[in-house]
Amino acid sequence: MIENLTIVPDDLTGEPVLALLQLHLDEMHQWSPACKVHAMPAERLRQPDVRFFSAWDGERLAGCGAIKHLDDMHGELKSMRAAPEYRGKGVGKAILLRLIEEARSRGYSRVSLETGRPEPFQAAQTLYRAHGFTECPPFGDYVSDEFSMCMTKVL
Repeated sequence: MIENLTIVPDDLTGEPVLALLQLHLDEMHQWSPACKVHAMPAERLRQPDVRFFSAWDGERLAGCGAIKHLDDMHGELKSMRAAPEYRGKGVGKAILLRLIEEARSRGYSRVSLETGRPEPFQAAQTLYRAHGFTECPPFGDYVSDEFSMCMTKVL
């Protein structure tokens, strides 16, 4: 676990953040059929319905995550990503807890996400389940199938 991780709102203009988001998009395309890549590019993450956060270990970017407003009671987690050198060090957990805190401060009664079912997504599924997320029916435009799954947490 990283001792002094700082998680702050981010405007998605810094090169380290943009590079991490590009890595995220590239890996999603590597691991997923094109029709199943739901990761948002930086331009979409800058829209008013999304609040994006970056996590810093001093001057080094450790990870990122975002929450998208779906309605007055429901938010969606997006772009959860630890930088490669920070995977397995608690960055994902710290970002997840910060996004849940943000959801509660907005008065949401639940927060949901979409992730993949295959092996590259198992660590993410384990993280979400450890923090009270359970598989749920698809929401929004998502479709549950052999590749994609939705998860939700009641707050």
